[in-house]
Amino acid sequence: MTGILEPLAGTAPAVWEKQDDRFEGIRGDKLLERLWTGGRWVEGPVYSPAGRYLLWSDIPNDRILRWDETSYEVSIFRHPAGNTNGHTLDTEGRLVSCEHGNRRVTRTEHHGAVTVLASEYDGKRLNSPNDVVVKRDGSVWFTDPAYGIDSDYEGYKGEIETGGCHVYRVSPDGVLTRVADDFNRPNGLAFSLDESLLYIADSEEGTLRVFTVDGDKLSGGDLFAECGNGIFDGIRLDTEGRIWASAADGVHVYHPDGTLLGKLLVPETVSNLTWGGPKRNRLFLTATTSVYSLFTTVNGAPGPYGPRR
Repeated sequence: MTGILEPLAGTAPAVWEKQDDRFEGIRGDKLLERLWTGGRWVEGPVYSPAGRYLLWSDIPNDRILRWDETSYEVSIFRHPAGNTNGHTLDTEGRLVSCEHGNRRVTRTEHHGAVTVLASEYDGKRLNSPNDVVVKRDGSVWFTDPAYGIDSDYEGYKGEIETGGCHVYRVSPDGVLTRVADDFNRPNGLAFSLDESLLYIADSEEGTLRVFTVDGDKLSGGDLFAECGNGIFDGIRLDTEGRIWASAADGVHVYHPDGTLLGKLLVPETVSNLTWGGPKRNRLFLTATTSVYSLFTTVNGAPGPYGPRR
């Protein structure tokens, strides 16, 4: 299914709210561009540097949408899409996706075929993989809450078979292991710049926790931050190691020491975010029904496929 959907759908004020003096200098455009609107619950933005396009999920409408940076045109990338949620790119720039409806994590090859990376743990179906990141060693880490099986809204109503909502790792040779099992509803996740830490949001608890990464294992899990407005969902880092987390009122920005530095206020509840553009200084936000972007004075952390700077 192809076709051009609604293009640029207006603007909204970009309101930066300082909470700490270290937020000085973190700014950007005075207006948020609303690149597209018309979704039910949009999620999982990922930017392709090679293609200069943004993909995101419209979960209840079971489709992945594509925005072209050069033309601002929006089209259907995939439909049906397995009620996909989170996406990322792997070390070879291939799309890795969490599919609520199919209860699996997949990789889209460069020639278009879809490869299943994980669908069962210990012979039992996963719940509904939610968000995913790839480490520079090629391993795939993802969260598995139950939002896609709670009802038919974001997938298909079903039962939890794995004993709870956990965090998993797929090794480069395809072995699936459970790396964290003490979450209520694990959601967004992101590695620190040197990949020695893994930040994981618990969207039911409204918290962000931080783990020490030791090869294929996690330890620690201390509380890093509590969301002061709504819940944490998606998270990303910038090149200074600051953590940008989605929340009900926009995006909250944290120093690596856990201090809330400031906020970017957005008119819709933000579900997730990613950096893009040729300089990785364009922030893309999926927020309830719409996709927003603005250029900022900071740069997003590089992905596992790109330069390390």
